[in-house]
Amino acid sequence: MNKWILSPNEAKQLISQNATIIDIRNKLAWFIGHIPNAINVTWQEFSQPEKPHQGNLLKDENILQQKLRKIGISNSKPVIVIGNPAHNFGEEGRIVWMLHTLGHNSAAFVDGGYNALVKVGVPTTFEGNQPQEFGDFIVNRTALWEIQRDELKASLAENKIIVIDTREKREYNGATPYGEKRGGHIPGAVHFYFKDLIDNKGNLLPPEKIIAPLQAIGIQRNTPIASYCTGGIRSAFFVSVLASLGFTNVKNYAGSMWEWSAEECKELST
Repeated sequence: MNKWILSPNEAKQLISQNATIIDIRNKLAWFIGHIPNAINVTWQEFSQPEKPHQGNLLKDENILQQKLRKIGISNSKPVIVIGNPAHNFGEEGRIVWMLHTLGHNSAAFVDGGYNALVKVGVPTTFEGNQPQEFGDFIVNRTALWEIQRDELKASLAENKIIVIDTREKREYNGATPYGEKRGGHIPGAVHFYFKDLIDNKGNLLPPEKIIAPLQAIGIQRNTPIASYCTGGIRSAFFVSVLASLGFTNVKNYAGSMWEWSAEECKELST
């Protein structure tokens, strides 16, 4: 498996074959019902705690490796990530993006999330899990899917990249609902709200309905793209969807507006 997104039936088959299951829904939703042996995690567990860099992955790759092993991640075993895409911030995309960035090539989230799995008959439970077996994941980080602030600045200065702001339009226009130091957007960034990739039930739109609006803003499958949001969550979902559609040069700026807006004086537009 080298996909970023699975249909509910594809996920159902892998679940029956003992894939590792990660559930990123909130704790209450997990308690009410979850796929047996699904491990409930948050994206914050794998990210830097200190402001304004809390969107970035932990710096210490040994700690990342240990944390992922602790929840059962192995390089050779598929990982299925389950969310609630109609009502969350794309956290399932963030976990999948993280795993691909750290060298796991068989991690994907479920199109339509938990509800879609229930609909195709995947068993659920509200009971606790058996003790989790440790995985043997080895980090082998790649720059294919991520971009750092300084690299983004250099690419912008040379007009080598299209930057996509995946937040709500109000945020793009200056609202700061999530603690950004300043409002606005990265200069030259084009707005494309991440939820415009899905319908109101959380299912991905057909490929042609995703690709056409991207083409309308000048993006082809080989166009260099960097996406961002507030802390690299919604933008990671965007990257995961585009990667699944064969876009070959799309990167997530995980530091996003928390980091970018913390720099004094310049480099924001409204």
